[in-house]
Amino acid sequence: MRDFFRNNVIARWGAAFLGPHFLTSVGALPRYLSDWGVYQRAAPQALSFRDSYPCLADRVLATPFDPHYFFQAAWLARRLCRTAPSLHVDIGSSVMMLNVLSAGIKTVFMDYRPLQVQLSNLIPLGGDIVRLPFRTGSIKSLSCLHVLEHVGLGRYGDPIDPAGSQRAAAELQRVLATGGRLFLSVPVGRERVCFNAHRVFEPSTVRGLFQGLELTSFSLVDDAGRFHEEISPEAVDLLDYGCGCFELVKTRE
Repeated sequence: MRDFFRNNVIARWGAAFLGPHFLTSVGALPRYLSDWGVYQRAAPQALSFRDSYPCLADRVLATPFDPHYFFQAAWLARRLCRTAPSLHVDIGSSVMMLNVLSAGIKTVFMDYRPLQVQLSNLIPLGGDIVRLPFRTGSIKSLSCLHVLEHVGLGRYGDPIDPAGSQRAAAELQRVLATGGRLFLSVPVGRERVCFNAHRVFEPSTVRGLFQGLELTSFSLVDDAGRFHEEISPEAVDLLDYGCGCFELVKTRE
């Protein structure tokens, strides 16, 4: 797909006007044409329409980012700096986070869709979260960020299973060692299933999925994209679609 866009000017122009930024792109077109002219007059070589690649929605006042993924990555990185595990295992989280974490911590990354890369300190595996390929009680440091809510909805090619989140939670708890830590994030707010994108949980539901684990800290990204560290789970009561970050410790088998 990347090669297609790189080699096809019509596809590049079409992509500039498709999607949620259509009106922004239309409004930015006069400036694009003006900038083309300014550059053309100053450059020693002529610009080619064939090579043009309009990016019309990027001229913004502040750097855009997804608050859930930005803050959950920051949350996990800071927790791992504090706990300093010799080995960390992640199940299905953002690869753009894991590649950075693996620079300082040996990391096993398992995903339903295997990551096909070679990178020092990063060990990619293929596997299913409802049948984890790890021994019972074998993992001391484990993370699963913005994953549990998708299991069993078929979005990523996994089988349809209304109990998918429960099965996945049971597997995460099974492989975690006694005294081990699970770093978990899921959407929190009004409990519902948004088929086939994701589920949204109340914090009490998440606690019920991990009855053998003790909640040691809870942090939250609210509906406005603000991060609240070390906050009460009761703060979720007024939210629609926040991101709850749970640090859980296995206290018993």
